[in-house]
Amino acid sequence: MDCIDLFKRAAAALQTDARYLTLDSARKAMDADKKLQDQIGEFNLARMDLNNEIGKTERNEARVAELNEKVNTLYSAIIAHPGMVAYNEAKKEAEAMVNYIDAIINTAMNGGDPMTVEEPSSQCTGSCSTCGGCH
Repeated sequence: MDCIDLFKRAAAALQTDARYLTLDSARKAMDADKKLQDQIGEFNLARMDLNNEIGKTERNEARVAELNEKVNTLYSAIIAHPGMVAYNEAKKEAEAMVNYIDAIINTAMNGGDPMTVEEPSSQCTGSCSTCGGCH
């Protein structure tokens, strides 16, 4: 079995990990939340209106301020929505897992022993090129 097949099996196993399952569940709940989806749609339209107004050669600064306030208010409401909070927390955990996997792969690609890689700290970007060391 070659390494690509092994990575495909590992990716399938990743989809059984609790962190992935939590993220997938949070994403589905967020997608099914009509109120949240309506807010996101309204936010996107308001952002487009703001960008259009800003792009005008003779823009109305009062309208820009009004639209900017609307965009910020909608964004704050969306970010504070319990479904979005749950999704962002789950996403953070899943991204930490992916960073760990990336550190393992980078260690192996640089000739190191992948079995010695420790889970990166929360500040880890997954890029060993900017790293001060995991150990």
